[in-house]
Amino acid sequence: MGWRLLPHHLTKEQIWQRVRAESELDAVSEPALASNLYSTILAHPNMEATMAFLLANKLANPTLLSMQLMRLIADAYADDPDLIDACLADLQAVYDRDPACDKYSQAMLYFKGFQAVQCQRVAHWLWRKGRQVGGRGGVVVGRALALAIQSRMSEAFHVDIHPAAQLGRGVMIDHATGVVIGETAVVGDNVSMLHHVTLGGSGTGRGIRHPTIGHGVLLGAGATILGPITVGAGSKIGAGSVVVSDIPCHSVAVGVPAKIIKRDLIKEAIQDMDQGMDFVIEYEI
Repeated sequence: MGWRLLPHHLTKEQIWQRVRAESELDAVSEPALASNLYSTILAHPNMEATMAFLLANKLANPTLLSMQLMRLIADAYADDPDLIDACLADLQAVYDRDPACDKYSQAMLYFKGFQAVQCQRVAHWLWRKGRQVGGRGGVVVGRALALAIQSRMSEAFHVDIHPAAQLGRGVMIDHATGVVIGETAVVGDNVSMLHHVTLGGSGTGRGIRHPTIGHGVLLGAGATILGPITVGAGSKIGAGSVVVSDIPCHSVAVGVPAKIIKRDLIKEAIQDMDQGMDFVIEYEI
């Protein structure tokens, strides 16, 4: 099912006030963190300013300056309010689905999967805003910077998501190390994936080369999905599996190559985040 507000979800202002309150308590209980918490969260008036500061300082290097990046990210949030709405949906998803996450501020400050997704959203905004200057064969303004952000994301987070890839809302990438999502991949709402997941391409053509992942899919650690195939909504792909053909909705697939071992799942895969429970019973190699 696509992203929707649930009764327990907080509003944008409620999340911002919660993040501030959590940060104030942490600054008192952990004085070594006080300066970082003040400069990253408490010195800013809203979520947009905090995220711009946080992401800019994660991406910055000696030649890609934090102040320039902060202005760019702030401009992106001002131009497209959907970016911060998606950020809040992702933050809520991490808080809901990751049992290691006790606080909203924890995910914002310390979970690189969340941070990497927000960087990609800004890079995707740049990619969409890109315009060609100088006629045929000219320079596409904006896309070069989008690719620079992708490169810095890969260096900073060990997560490589092409700026053209389309990500839905409520996306959670847990641990995140080694995740690769290619140029023409589409990831639906409420998708959860773990480290070393690959949504890879097949072929050298200019068309769609990467997978489409439906709403509410769970991709286990090390899962590899290759080519222009579809993983249907509500399905679960086992850790270490290699998927090279379509998977129907509400199914469980596991193995190399992946085989369907269960169909017509009733419970959404992302509700329990269980990578292993469905994968052993009645499975034969």
